[in-house]
Amino acid sequence: MNTMNHKLSLSRRSVVRAALSAAALSAAAPLFAQSRPRQLRIGFQKFNTLNILKGTGKLEKALAPAGVQVEWKEFAGGSQVAEALTVGAIDVGHAADAIGIFQQASGKGLHYLAAESPYPGGLGLLVPRASAIQSVRDLKGRKIAIGRGYNIQYALIRALESAGLGWTDIEPVYLVTAADHIAAYQSGRVDAVGLWDPFLASAQLGTDSRLLFDGKGYTTNRTYHFALPATAQAQEANLRVLFSELKSANQWANSNPRPLVDLLAPQLGVDPKVLALATERRQYGLVALSPEIAADQQRLGDAFASLKLIPAPVQVGDLFSKLSLV
Repeated sequence: MNTMNHKLSLSRRSVVRAALSAAALSAAAPLFAQSRPRQLRIGFQKFNTLNILKGTGKLEKALAPAGVQVEWKEFAGGSQVAEALTVGAIDVGHAADAIGIFQQASGKGLHYLAAESPYPGGLGLLVPRASAIQSVRDLKGRKIAIGRGYNIQYALIRALESAGLGWTDIEPVYLVTAADHIAAYQSGRVDAVGLWDPFLASAQLGTDSRLLFDGKGYTTNRTYHFALPATAQAQEANLRVLFSELKSANQWANSNPRPLVDLLAPQLGVDPKVLALATERRQYGLVALSPEIAADQQRLGDAFASLKLIPAPVQVGDLFSKLSLV
């Protein structure tokens, strides 16, 4: 082969290699674009920050350019959200602090992704206005409707401790839904009921009751956002958008309490007066996980372990996601 033919051959091979490389990149590009999940399934409960974002419709608009559809699934409580996350029925969801401990103790393996701002006024224990129960100390020997593993249970544990009582000094009546709690309370089957907003606010306005105590001084009453670690990693891009929009929705809610009530009342099917009471004692916010938050949640876990409410102690920090999403 002469020199000129050799150069032409090299030139042709270079062109072929370049064409093949371009074709490979072209073929890979759609595959890479398609690697981002095209759906984000969100589990939520009544009266929480996700409700606000859902009502605005801004998450759908923010994810639309990426071709991602949003599916909202409502649940009666955090236990149901945790179960749905575990079986892959949803991708991300929120639940109260105590649910986080119980799901870890049961080996569900959900990771904490982010935390909400403290909300100690959003839970409490109600007694009939005419009840002889005037202090936490008077709860000794009484039947109390409570959710096992609910945030209000931890507040009650701490309140009993502060009064020199223990968990065995009361008779817990474990129920699941807020409706069951209120029904047991109104029927007189229990002496007191532990509730959380908006159901606490509804019972305060709709029954002849007194608030014996709320969470102040006993619990921060945080809500957390959870996901399976593999799901969080796969959904990372979508979760970043979710939390960015959630922060904006929270800021708007704090500055617009009346419009917030107007937005949520029809969505939740809750009396505006109930929402107004619950909203005025809440500061909305989404915060990153921190050592301080881990320590606070660990105290909750240790309390449950000491009372054998969970089978063994847990190390909360082990399930704090390494993804920085907030």
